[in-house]
Amino acid sequence: MSDQANALAVTLFSEILTADQLVRNRLSKVLPKGMEISHFSVLNHLAHSGDERSPAQLAKSFHVTRGAMTNTLGKLEWAGYIHIRPDWDDARRKMVAISPAGRQARDAALAAMGPVLNDLVSDLGEGKVRAALPILRELRIKLEQDG
Repeated sequence: MSDQANALAVTLFSEILTADQLVRNRLSKVLPKGMEISHFSVLNHLAHSGDERSPAQLAKSFHVTRGAMTNTLGKLEWAGYIHIRPDWDDARRKMVAISPAGRQARDAALAAMGPVLNDLVSDLGEGKVRAALPILRELRIKLEQDG
């Protein structure tokens, strides 16, 4: 890789990592008390899927260790946002579902995050955001395949 291509790659990932940190900080400030971005992400995933998931499936979906997912699920269960039950077909496994309180918490988080995200998109311009999405999606897919 040439020095110029290397500098381009470093600049690209520096921008992505910095933007990630900044948006996480901004969203963390508006989430309901006690909710973390990881909590919202799991609740949002469960709400969208409409199905139960095993902790292992969730860990794989979020590209985190099983231990990290177990920690997040423990906090969500303690808050009453999810239900964890034994898998009836395999007693070694557990299944996770969003609870009504979890759905309400997810909806409250979405309502709080909406203005922040909408302002960012508005400031950038919808056209620029739409143009960036295919590139970001392709990058994510490439990273998932290589990971």
